[in-house]
Amino acid sequence: MRLLLLVVAICVGFVGMEKSAEAQNYPWCAMMNMGDQVVNCGFTTFQQCMGTVTGIGGFCMQNNTYQPTFGSYPLIRRRYPY
Repeated sequence: MRLLLLVVAICVGFVGMEKSAEAQNYPWCAMMNMGDQVVNCGFTTFQQCMGTVTGIGGFCMQNNTYQPTFGSYPLIRRRYPY
């Protein structure tokens, strides 16, 4: 009985570890001038990025490695004339 309980606990532990860690993927990057060129691609909107670089120098650009995940776009219902 103890062996069965141990096996079940180990299986539950493996199921909990199933999802692997993934890097964050955001569409906007801030290129900041702080002595050296610093790049931060952690912004979901252009306004967030501009709020960061305002006052410290730099600019915002789209992340060319950004790949949207499923569900990141709102559902758009198209109306078709009948």
